[in-house]
Formats: sequence, structure tokens, C-alpha cells
Amino acid sequence: MSAKFGPAGNAESFPYKSSVDAPRWLSGLGLDAYEYQCGKGVNVGEDTARKLGAAAAASGVALSLHAPYFINLANPDPESLKKTTGYIIAACRAADWMGAVRVVIHSGALMKRTRRQAQDIALNSLREIVSAVDGEGFGHITLCPETMGKINQLGDLDEVLELCTLDERLTPCIDFGHLYARTLGELEGHEACVRMLDRVAEVLGEERASRFHSHFSKIQFTPNGGEKMHLTFDQDEFGPDPEPLMAEIARRGWSPTFICESAGTQAEDAVTMKKLYQAAL
Repeated sequence: MSAKFGPAGNAESFPYKSSVDAPRWLSGLGLDAYEYQCGKGVNVGEDTARKLGAAAAASGVALSLHAPYFINLANPDPESLKKTTGYIIAACRAADWMGAVRVVIHSGALMKRTRRQAQDIALNSLREIVSAVDGEGFGHITLCPETMGKINQLGDLDEVLELCTLDERLTPCIDFGHLYARTLGELEGHEACVRMLDRVAEVLGEERASRFHSHFSKIQFTPNGGEKMHLTFDQDEFGPDPEPLMAEIARRGWSPTFICESAGTQAEDAVTMKKLYQAAL
């Protein structure tokens, strides 16, 4: 097994007419993963999703899907939880149509609560959501709670890992750009990568940790808020640098999936990441 690399996006993000054309185009670049974006809502139809899945299978491209951005596991309001559950089930249904086995979900916002209070609410919410997803017949879909980039959001590394202890099939989506931004640039470089990956293995076990899902991009941050905007690999003012992480993943022999979320150069920068990884093997 080896790491997989690809971009996030949909048709308007890339030089092709339809998302169905994405897998063949990405395969031609040497990439083998693709994350379909449903951040603004699950609007993909069944026919398109199934065609995308068939094209991905033919091209050897592993699909994942990003659920709507407005999911908030930390909101205790029953009506909010009902909506969040509906968004996630809709995302799982679309993922199932296209043969994607991973659905990325946001952790949520603190909403003037302590981090512990918000985390406890999120744990209860996610427990109910997993049960609801199973009840709809999507127990084979892996939900991936994502580390978040803003300081007032739930979702630092430890919080996401704790969420993932609820069920064996929950897999962290570690967004290294988000962690860099929310720590105001502290989580950068080889030592930080070692520390983060060691922590994942400590909580989830080596085998499960080795298959984590990931987002990666350079991110500009502000001192008070954390994440401000995604950048490209070409700029040098902000990080994180992908090379230390690629070297450490190669050294460990882990096989995560890396989805690049650079601002408009996600496919090109995913190729750069894969080359850095291959050079380190």
C-alpha cells in the first residue's frame, strides 16, 4: 500500500466540461484520488454520481466526498441535529452512488461554550448520527471528522481524534493547513509532523492511524482568528511546507489519502506532493 494523492473540487475547478471527466484527466497527471465537493449542499444527481463512480473505477481513482460545510456537531438544538443528520445522510447517499467510501464532515463551532462542553455535545451528536447512517444502510461509508482552521471552531487534533474513538470506522481527516493556521504557524516542520502522527497512532493504533484521510494546503492566518484563506504552493510567506510531512509518511510506510486544497492549483500542487513523497521513499 502507498499514499494516494489528488485534488478537491468539481467541474468548475478544472479544465474539463463535467466532473465525470475528472478521473481520466487526473489519472493522466499521475494522481489517484479525487474529493467531490458538496460544501454548499448535496446537489449531485444519481445518474451523474454513478457515471463519475464508473469513470473513477476505470481510471484507478479513489473517490471521497465533502459533506456540506454548514454541519455543526456541537449545536445541541434538536432541530439543528436533525438537519445535520439529514445533510450527512444525503452526503452518504451520494457517496454510495459514486462508490466513494469516505465522507468528510466538519466538527462545528464553539457557540460561546467551553471547548469541553462543545466536545461533549459533538460526541453525543456523532453517536446519534452514526446510528442514523447505519439505519439508512450506509454503515460501509467511513465518516471523517475534519480538523478545523479557525481558533473558535471545534476540531483541533485531539478533539477530532476523540470523536474518532466513538466507532472503529470513523477516520480523522487531518487538515495540516488548518492545524498550522489555528496554531498560528506553530505546527510546521519535521518535528511537528512527527509529533502529530505519533499522537494519531497513540490514540487510534498504528494500523488505523496509517490510513488517515487528509487535506493539505498552505493557509494564511490572522493572529486572532486563525485561518483566513487558502494559498498556493508558490507563495512562501505562510506554510505549512509539504516536504517534511511527505518524508515522514514515506519513512513510516503509511498509506493515507492526501487531498490538496490549494487555491486554484490543487491538481498541480497534488502532483508536487506526490513527487515529494516518491522521492522520499
